[in-house]
This record gives sequence, C-alpha cells and structure tokens, in this order.
Amino acid sequence: MPAQGKHRRIRTVSLRRGLAAVTTGGAVLALPVIGATTAFAAPAQAAPAPAAVSAQPNSAAQAAPAQHSVKAGETLSKIAREHSVSGGWKTLYEDNRKIVGENPDLIRPGIKLTLGAASAKASDGKAAQASPAAARGATADRADRSQRIAAAPVANAAPAAEKRTAAYTNDLDGWIKESLAIMAEQGIPGTYEGIHRNIMRESSGNPAAINNWDSNAVKGTPSKGLLQVIDPTFQAYHVPGTSTDSYDPVANITAACNYAADRYGSIDNVFGAY
Repeated sequence: MPAQGKHRRIRTVSLRRGLAAVTTGGAVLALPVIGATTAFAAPAQAAPAPAAVSAQPNSAAQAAPAQHSVKAGETLSKIAREHSVSGGWKTLYEDNRKIVGENPDLIRPGIKLTLGAASAKASDGKAAQASPAAARGATADRADRSQRIAAAPVANAAPAAEKRTAAYTNDLDGWIKESLAIMAEQGIPGTYEGIHRNIMRESSGNPAAINNWDSNAVKGTPSKGLLQVIDPTFQAYHVPGTSTDSYDPVANITAACNYAADRYGSIDNVFGAY
C-alpha cells in the first residue's frame, strides 16, 4: 500500500495584502495574517499608571502633621507629654531643630512646632510600597545609605560629641543653660525665664548666698546658694551627675528645680517662697 500523502507537494507560501495562501492537496485557504496582536495589549498595560500617580498626593495630604503654637512657660518635655509624641522631647526637638535652634531648652513663645513628622514620613513610606518598582528603588536607596553610614562612622558621631562637650560660660547665664541641659536629659521641666526669675528673688544671682536668720537657720539648716536650698532638700533632690556641694551653682539649680517639679509641677510655677 503506498505511503499516505507520498504524492502531495507543498506549494510555497505567499503573502500579499495581509492574506496567506496555503495549499493542502489542491485546496486553497485564504487566512488573514495576524501580525499586530501584541500592539493591542499596550494600552491595557499603561492604564494603571495615572492611578498610581494620583494616589501619592492623597497619601501625603492624609499624613500632614499637626502643629502646636508654643505658649509662655512651656517646654519641649511638657509639649511632648501632652501630645503623646513618640520618642518624647528628643524626637520633637529633632523634628523642629531648624525653628528651635541649637539649644532645645530655649523655645520662644509663638513659634509653631510640627507634631508627628515621623508618622508622616512613615505614611509616605507605605505609599511608596504600592509600586513594586518604587519599593525596589527604596530598598536600593536604603542599602546605599547604609553603606555610606558604615563608611563614615566618625563623621556622623561628631555632632553628638560636640553637644556633650558644649562649653558654658562661668556666670549666671552659663549656669542656667548648663542646668537646663541636664534637666532636659532627666526629664525635669523648667525654662530659662522661670529659673532666672526665682534666682534673682532668692539670691540676686550670688551662688555663695546663705540665710542665717530665718526658721530654717534656727533649726541648723540654713538656705544656701542661688535658689536658697536647705541641705536636707538638696540631698533628697540632688540630680546624679552634678556636684554634691550645695553651693555649686549648677547642682543647686538642678536640685531646686527637681524639688519644685515634684511639689509645684515646675520651677516656672514658683513666684514666692517655696
């Protein structure tokens, strides 16, 4: 029996005006040439792009941080507590360093502090994750930053070292500023104005002042130093890291402010004998 299809010849395929003529045993079929199939898929892939772009402004708007207008007598610690700022006064200070200045203990009434800047940044980070390409870019950027930080640890540590070794003048202004820095680290409230006002009333700025005539003196515990603290109070409210000499200006101020915070809420609330 002859092999099936042995006598068939395949005729050449010709293309003309978008049709292909194919012969199969003498019968001719006209088939359309499908050459633009992939061209129709392009618009569908590009469609999501506008939605992704429009989503970014909405996320930014929703994450806009709140603001707080500073009032007289307020401190960063107090504001951070009232608004439950994550990270406390240090985070609040870092988020507002440009407007507060280099001394976090001196904040001027009327300035507006941004609250929750860290949360806004976190929201922006989540929005970026919606795009896989953006997420890959963010990951690469973080890796690049990590490499840069690892390459220069000494340079990054320099500002912190300078802050710790800040020089203070050996006068009333310097003593108050140094005390405020220690108080900020210990979470003790108080402002420059509140401390200065009470010092001028109690000792006129004389760190060696002593009261030898009042009831405390009669009991053998005269009031001493800038803020006229008796020894039992100084010892009870002494702040670690300061001198144990009650006449020491910085030690005297910080102990007195620690006592005032415990009894009156802050040295700023003291306007007479305390």
